[in-house]
Amino acid sequence: MGWLADETGLEKCAANHAPLTPLSHLNRAARLFPEREALVYGTTRHSYADYHARVSRLASALAQAGIRPGDVVATLLPNIPAAAETHFGVPAAGAVLNAINVRLDTHTVAYIFAHGGARLVLVDSQFLPLAEAAAEAMDGPAPHIVEVPDDQAGHPSTGRYTTYEAFLATGDPAFDWILPQDEWESLALNYTSGTTGHPKGVVYHHRGAYLSTMSQVVSWRMVMHPVYLTIVPLFHCNGWCHTWMMPLLGGTVVCCRHVDAKSIYDAIADEGVTHFGGAPIVLNTLIHADDADRRAFDQTVEVFTAGAPPPAATLRAIEPLGFNVTQVYGLTEVYGPGTECLWKEDWDALPDKERYAIKARTGVMMPFMEDCTVLDPETLQQVSMDGATQGEIMFRGNGVMKGYYRNPEETARSFRGGWFHSGDIAIQHPDGYMKIVDRSKDVIISGGENVSSVEVEDILMHHPAVLLCAVVAKPDETWGEVPCAFVELKPGQDVAEDELIAFARTELAGFKTPKAVVFGELPKTSTGKIQKFELRNRVKQA
Repeated sequence: MGWLADETGLEKCAANHAPLTPLSHLNRAARLFPEREALVYGTTRHSYADYHARVSRLASALAQAGIRPGDVVATLLPNIPAAAETHFGVPAAGAVLNAINVRLDTHTVAYIFAHGGARLVLVDSQFLPLAEAAAEAMDGPAPHIVEVPDDQAGHPSTGRYTTYEAFLATGDPAFDWILPQDEWESLALNYTSGTTGHPKGVVYHHRGAYLSTMSQVVSWRMVMHPVYLTIVPLFHCNGWCHTWMMPLLGGTVVCCRHVDAKSIYDAIADEGVTHFGGAPIVLNTLIHADDADRRAFDQTVEVFTAGAPPPAATLRAIEPLGFNVTQVYGLTEVYGPGTECLWKEDWDALPDKERYAIKARTGVMMPFMEDCTVLDPETLQQVSMDGATQGEIMFRGNGVMKGYYRNPEETARSFRGGWFHSGDIAIQHPDGYMKIVDRSKDVIISGGENVSSVEVEDILMHHPAVLLCAVVAKPDETWGEVPCAFVELKPGQDVAEDELIAFARTELAGFKTPKAVVFGELPKTSTGKIQKFELRNRVKQA
């Protein structure tokens, strides 16, 4: 009892305690790096002094518009400077940021507006029809719209609403930011892209986001003044918290509205990009880029990849081009990346096949997590770390969301037993490194045997004609389910169904081999993840 604060007189006070918040990174950067380039988008260049002043104007303008601490402010923005500025400006007004996926349908956006209770929404001119239709579809009061034109991308103001720059002009650059009194206060509201039913609202707190930014600096082995390219949409896990992180290092955020090979290579060559995050499909885009879109560069670009385990074939092809890839894994519910394939020097000397197989592992928990491991989903006991026994990846710690907004039942279910249940099935190796086998809903049960769609996909990706593939369960009268492969071929390539099946059979057991192959472009989310639920629907309707 001798070291309890109430017995020794040790107490929190202004001198020794301030609630953790990622907003502190920009406040500090404006003091330490005022002239350094903070935000770049084509001809737009903002120093840290400019960035801080614009964020302050935004916070002030929101307050003058009637936004009060705890109110929700939504956005429908691509990765442009305004999207980065709202990540600081909205919470600097004490409000909660709700960055909405611009690729959602009208009714889903209407649901998010209503469920989240957005008072105001900042909308890129391109997505005004979506915002207007969603507002019209709502039963309750619609959010006030502020238009964000983008002349550089050919989306000028429509003239129907107050524009973003005019809105900022009403604000005070010396506005006193409303910082959290408690680091558990809500910072952001992110809606998961549910495949059935309504999306769930994931609530972030200031503490979790702050710790994620500090943790990823360590995991990404970052040094001062990185140049970060915003490929991960800022409406997806708040861009994995990277925009909040960059001022910590006096780094530069390079905004990327259009994710294509030319835009990425140009940014790397012209802006000196050193880091970006993205799904494996982004890596494939760079690998298979037209020669005219490629640019030479001297630096090694550090890449965090997530969204699906990167096939070994993709890793083998991307690294000689000047990219060092680290697999990370996470969910919206854990602020984006929550694990990393932390590299060991002993693995450098391994043959390529073994080395890239290890690089494709899900890995181990990042520093801001208290624990992450593979448990039996029923007993919540640790599974055998034998590289074969399957269980569910579970998290606990400061890097887990507060819960699902206005959804206590789902919150309780996902936190059952004192762990966050990811829904991802994995194995764990003797050294503790995890590897995802599948989403629980994606495991194919054929004749009583479990088939990992990820394993089948990895084999098919080694075929020289295959660009992308996804494997789902196809109903079968004899076996219950069998693997069905959806394959997107490289431009100019061709391969027959039986040839591809035979190729897979050389590496896979018979029951794991696809029984059907469907060729064509695969449906993808805005972050490049393949939409397997749509493929499952196609199979059922066939």
